[in-house]
Amino acid sequence: MRPGLGQHTQLKQELKINPRLYQAMDLLYMPLLDLQNHLKQELLNNPFLDMIEPDEEDEETEDGDIIEDPSAETEAEKAEKDEKGEIDWEEILQDGFDAGGRREEHEEREYYEPVTVATRDLADHLRDQVSLLDLDGRQMYLADEFIGNVNEDGYLACGLEKIVEGVNESVMKVAEESDRRDVEDLPMYTMDEAEKMLSIIQSLDPPGVGARDLRECLMLQLREAGLEHSVPYRLVRDCFEELIAHRWSEISKRFGISPIDVQKAADEIAKLDPKPGLIYSDASDNYIIPDLLVDKIDGKYFVFLNDANLPRLKLSKAYQEIARDKKKFDGENKEFISNKLNSANWMIQAIEQRRQTMLKVMNYIVERQREFFEKGVQFLKPLTLREVAEVISMHESTVSRVTNEKFVQTPRGVLPLKFFFSSGLSTTAGEDVSARGIKAQIEKLVSEENPKHPLTDQAIVNILKETGVQIARRTVAKYRDQLGVLSARMRKRV
Repeated sequence: MRPGLGQHTQLKQELKINPRLYQAMDLLYMPLLDLQNHLKQELLNNPFLDMIEPDEEDEETEDGDIIEDPSAETEAEKAEKDEKGEIDWEEILQDGFDAGGRREEHEEREYYEPVTVATRDLADHLRDQVSLLDLDGRQMYLADEFIGNVNEDGYLACGLEKIVEGVNESVMKVAEESDRRDVEDLPMYTMDEAEKMLSIIQSLDPPGVGARDLRECLMLQLREAGLEHSVPYRLVRDCFEELIAHRWSEISKRFGISPIDVQKAADEIAKLDPKPGLIYSDASDNYIIPDLLVDKIDGKYFVFLNDANLPRLKLSKAYQEIARDKKKFDGENKEFISNKLNSANWMIQAIEQRRQTMLKVMNYIVERQREFFEKGVQFLKPLTLREVAEVISMHESTVSRVTNEKFVQTPRGVLPLKFFFSSGLSTTAGEDVSARGIKAQIEKLVSEENPKHPLTDQAIVNILKETGVQIARRTVAKYRDQLGVLSARMRKRV
C-alpha cells in the first residue's frame, strides 16, 4: 500500500431534522400554561404576529375572513395621529429595528424575572422558638448548628458526634481568621452540651422534631401528649420491631394484655405523625389547568380544547401591507422581513396543527373508553400509544408528546391523559380488561373484606377468575404493592 491523498465521490442519504420540526415537537409537548407564555413571547419578538381580539372573532365569516370594521380610521385620522407623534411603522421598517419591532435607538425596557415569594420553612419556625429561650451566645450558636441539620421531615440528619465536630471546626476557623494566638485554649463544645441541646430542640414544636429515627419520633409525640406511662408508649419503647410486624399475639403474651388491647394501642400509635416537619415544608399549591374538556351533552360525549385564555394569532395587516412593497427594502431589512413573515405563518399553522392533533387523540380516547365514562374505572379498557397512533395516522412519538403532562376535565374528574393508557389482561370471554381496572377491582375487594379474615392474594385470584379475569397470584401481589395495600397477615384485625 502506498500512502497518499485521493478524492472520490459518494452518494448517501442522511436524515436532517429541520429546526422548525424541533419547535413543532416542543409545541406538542408544552402544557397549556407553558404554551401561553411561549405565545406571549412570540408576540413580543415577531412584529408580523398579532393577537385576534374577542370582537374580531365575532366578526369572522365562515370562510375565515375578517369583516372590515366600519369605524376604521380615515386618512385624516391617521395624519392626525402622525402629528401627535405616534409611531410610523413604515419608517421603522425602512430605518431598521430589532426583533421586538422597536427602533434600535429606542431605549430598551427593563425586564424583571418573576421570582417566587419567600416562604417560611421548618428552620425559621424553630429559630423563632429558640430566640424566645433564655440561652447565651454559646448555646445559641450550637442551637443554630442543630437546626441546620434538621431535614424537612423533622429528623436530625446526622449524629451528635458530627455536630460537635462541625461546630468546633467552625469555632477554630473563626479564631484563626481573627488572628487569635490562644486558639488551643478556646473552650470547645462537648458531647454533654450537645446532649442538653438535643433535649431543648426536641422540646420544640412540632412534637417529634429533632428525633434521630422513627421510634424516637413517636416516643417524643407520646411524651408531649402526656402518655409516657401508657401502653402505646411502652409498645414503642420496648417492642418496636414486633409492633411494625403486627405480631399481636407475641406482644400480648409479653405484656400480659389481650390482643385486642394491643391492637387498640397500635391504632393510637398509627394516628401519630411519622414526619412532623412536613407541615412546615414549602407545600405551595400546584394548580392544574386542564388542556382539554369532555362534556356529555344529550347523551353524547364532546371534546373541546380549553384554550379560551390562549392568545389567538393572526398576521398583522399593517406589517403585511408594508411588506408587500418589496422595492423599499434591501439587504438585512429584506431578510429580516422575510424571516419574520415566514416564522409568523409557520407559528400560526403549527398552533392549529397542535389543536387538531390533540382533538384527534382525545376523540379516539373518548370513543375507546366510553364504558369508563359511563360506569367507572373498573371498565377502563387497555390502550396503547401505538393503537392511537395507527388510528389517527400519526407516529407513536407524536401521540406520546400530545399526552405527556396534559390533563383533561371529564365528568369523572380531572385526569392526566396518561391515565387512559395501560396494559391489558385477557378474560375467558375473549375480551381485554385494563390493568388499571384490575387494580380498581382489587382495591374494592380489599375495602369490602372482613377485617378479621382478610383476603389473601390467592383468594383475590380466585374471585377475579370467577368474573372471567385470568391473572397470576404474583401479578395480584405486584398490583397490591403498587396500590400501597398491605399483605393479608398485616391487614388482619383481632
